[in-house]
Formats: sequence, structure tokens, C-alpha cells
Amino acid sequence: MKTRIYSVLVENRSGVLCKVAGLFSRRCFNIDSLAVGETDDPEVSCMTIVSSGDERTIEQIEKQLNKKLDVIKVKTFAEQQCVTRELMLIKVKYNKNNRREIMEICESMKAEIVDMSKHFMMLQICNTPEKVKILIQLLQSISIVEVARTGTLALAKCIENDDSK
Repeated sequence: MKTRIYSVLVENRSGVLCKVAGLFSRRCFNIDSLAVGETDDPEVSCMTIVSSGDERTIEQIEKQLNKKLDVIKVKTFAEQQCVTRELMLIKVKYNKNNRREIMEICESMKAEIVDMSKHFMMLQICNTPEKVKILIQLLQSISIVEVARTGTLALAKCIENDDSK
């Protein structure tokens, strides 16, 4: 199984997300992560889709994406070819016995406390998807109340002759 990241520039209009998701659904391709947002051009959105499969599946995904009318451009990256980030907010219940432990985990994982009440803390991390997963694992022994994640965002690594535009 190989993991691929697809950076798909699409026309920013209603129904496009549904069409792309439908493409995956009809062909039984799994979406591991999906993030969509407007680019610097308000008429264009960028979908970052993470999917995995054998070599044939990965090739088919790229071919099928390129066939869609609303798709402007498809770039495919292996994980080592790009910089990836994911944002997560995670709410945990704490007490006087584990408060210090949570703060130490935050410090070691470069997460920050963004909200706090008498019994709850909300943490934020913006890091690689792997580091986000590690933070969840470290907080498993503490009472996790709620989690919200953006999904993976990716851009090709910077190179001198960058022709990504």
C-alpha cells in the first residue's frame, strides 16, 4: 500500500466537492484525509486529498481526477516530496494530578493551550500528521473530550527551478 497526496486545483463553485468525492465513492477509493480551501484567487480552490492503495489504484485516482471538468490541475506527491501540516484542536478534562503532565506533553510536542476552564483545557497543534497522531496517543491516558482536525495540507518542497505555478 502506497500513500499519495493529491493537490487538486478546482473551480471554486458549488457541487465541485460533491463531484470529486463521488468519483472516489463510485470507484471504492478511500479518502484518508480531505482539506479544501480557497487559494489566492477567489475563483479557485485547492483540495488536498490523501489516499492510499496499490500502484494501479494510485494511477487511476490521478487519471480520474484529471478527467473532471471542474478540475484545473492535479499534482501528485509522495510524502517525502512535500511539506505537510495538519491543525488539530483537542479538548481534555484535567485535574490537579495530571495538569502538569499535560503541560509537559504540550511543551515537548510544541502544542499550546488555547483555552482553559476549571476542569477543561483546549490544546492546539499545527504539525505533521504523524506528530498530531503522537499527541493523541500521549493524551489517551488523560480524558480526551473532543477532537477537531483539519486534514492534511501539502505543498511541494521548495526547489530552485520551482515551476509549480
